[in-house]
Amino acid sequence: MILETIGIILIIIGLLILFTTSFLSRLNHNFPKEKRNELMNFCILIPARDESKVIEDLLISIKNQTKKVNMKDVYIIVENEIDPTVKIASKYGATIFIRKRLDLKRKGYALDECIKDLKEKNIYYDAYFIFDADNVLDKNYLKEMEKSYKEGYDIATGYRNLKNGNDSLISACSGITFAFLNSNGNETKSKQSRNVTLSGTGLFIKGELIKKWGSFPFHSLTEDYELTLYSIEHNITSVYNKNAIFYDEQPIKYKNTINQRTRWIKGYFSTRKKYIPKFRKLLNNNPNFGSLISEISGMKPYIIMIIGAILYVLNQIIMLFKIHDLTNPITKICFTKIILIIMLAYILFAFMTAYIILKDKDKINMSESMQIKTILFSPIFFSTYVPCALKAILKKEVKWEKVEHTRKWNK
Repeated sequence: MILETIGIILIIIGLLILFTTSFLSRLNHNFPKEKRNELMNFCILIPARDESKVIEDLLISIKNQTKKVNMKDVYIIVENEIDPTVKIASKYGATIFIRKRLDLKRKGYALDECIKDLKEKNIYYDAYFIFDADNVLDKNYLKEMEKSYKEGYDIATGYRNLKNGNDSLISACSGITFAFLNSNGNETKSKQSRNVTLSGTGLFIKGELIKKWGSFPFHSLTEDYELTLYSIEHNITSVYNKNAIFYDEQPIKYKNTINQRTRWIKGYFSTRKKYIPKFRKLLNNNPNFGSLISEISGMKPYIIMIIGAILYVLNQIIMLFKIHDLTNPITKICFTKIILIIMLAYILFAFMTAYIILKDKDKINMSESMQIKTILFSPIFFSTYVPCALKAILKKEVKWEKVEHTRKWNK
């Protein structure tokens, strides 16, 4: 009975924190300082080690942009000259950058090394776009992102669509994670002038920031989340542009998503450990108050509610073991409570997935049958974040592991 009470109290506390944070987050006034002229001088950075199976589709989509791209300003970052990626990229007139510090394996280090090389050559741009090699751009991607640049935003991220949403339920559900992030989270944040959550690819950073840093100083397991928190700390403006669509390949195997999400969660907690203590000191009279409050809260309310739900169910299981009698009326009550809370969680996540899919129906790259399957399966997929979190917390070191990309573009 004690565990059940504690569980209910934790669920209520989590909800109160969530509602309070949601209200306070609206108190944000971090807008661009001034508008800009047309974006003429920009580059594209693509970390592409051993990505010969997918790089051509991205390069074709860049070449076919409605906003003209100088292919010499497209930098393909590889680790050696014999990588087949080099030959393909050279065919399209892209510039090849070969890394020297191969002991530094993360994406942030690859970007850092390339930007430092550009600095040494005294080459600077008004905006730096960052893509993964498996991405494919909608033909109007750059044209749409230019609008965010002209509005004066320092950083902008586009709509991350599914490249292989019909390949498996795993890839479909994995892609829905980013739909949640953008269509639910980032769209609201943009409307409230809060900093958006960056998700690694399909974004631009204004040139003045890169010039100021003289590098790409974000090297954690989740360099995108680190950049997100840095932008909040320094009142850098960021926005979500839902019309700038790009496509991204998602893992089709469950094992790959476990490794990927474990790395994300480990990076999430380690990055927060570095930044969140600073945020609490920055709250007074800060135009980015809402963003600070939102990130200080982070996933805490959800974690508290999940722990509460687990304790509630655990209490019923303990009761069942104690009674050890299927004919006892209390046994039926315990089973009913377990089924109810599981069903409630399932229906909640299925409803949220259905809402996102219906909201993005005209954009999302997924067949109707796969959409239905995803709605039904997504609650199970999202529940596996719990073991991923436990693995991330218990594992002392989580290494960056390359995810092989093989999906050819065939929309």
